[in-house]
Amino acid sequence: MTYTLHRGDALTVLKTLPDQFVHAVITDPPYNSGGRTSSDRTARTARAKYVTSNSAHDLANFPGENRDQRSYRSWLTELLTEAYRAAVEHAVAMVFSDWRQEPTTSDALQMAGWTWSGTIPWIKPASRPRKGGFKQSAEFVTWGVKGTLAKDRELYLPGHFTASQPRKDRVHITQKPVEVMQQLVQICPENGTVLDPFTGSGTTGVAALREGRHFVGVELSDHYAAVAERRLQAELTQDDFVLAGPEE
Repeated sequence: MTYTLHRGDALTVLKTLPDQFVHAVITDPPYNSGGRTSSDRTARTARAKYVTSNSAHDLANFPGENRDQRSYRSWLTELLTEAYRAAVEHAVAMVFSDWRQEPTTSDALQMAGWTWSGTIPWIKPASRPRKGGFKQSAEFVTWGVKGTLAKDRELYLPGHFTASQPRKDRVHITQKPVEVMQQLVQICPENGTVLDPFTGSGTTGVAALREGRHFVGVELSDHYAAVAERRLQAELTQDDFVLAGPEE
């Protein structure tokens, strides 16, 4: 298996990718959640939003967390439109979101041309309680298809996942469990290519390589691009990987 990791802005890089060469788009964009006012969105970092004040870890911040919902939908629609162009017929797109952004995410997915096919809950047992109300114990994967699902695959995947965020060796604020991602990447045919425009610490890529898929990633943060490179290289021998960028 091989991977290519681009360093740069997701939309800028996506516009340079060729038509119809990826078999699945699996990504976890900045959610841009939690800001009810302009000052909320611009004054608080991603770390301030997603990490409790008494947290023991000191993971690096990441950019792209200050859009309001309207600009988030416009931006995500443009990104998913470019991903649609780069995807082959029958490819699947899977986009993570929280409860606040799930409706907007499904709008953007459909506006980009994908056929919305469902929303998969990811249940997190170790999640924040809410005093006087229901625990916020789920994030969501909104998914859609370019055209229709391929009919020639004997593939049956779960409709929900249960796993906590990594605690040991955690390297990203919003890092997803690799065991969940290994199941998601199976939507891509074996030896196919998975695209993740928001690579972060590289978990989607690690899962893709472990499951016999190629990987193309994009990451804006220099810090997290370096983290992703280390993790991806650890999955392969020195001769198996290709580094691209930094992008102009």
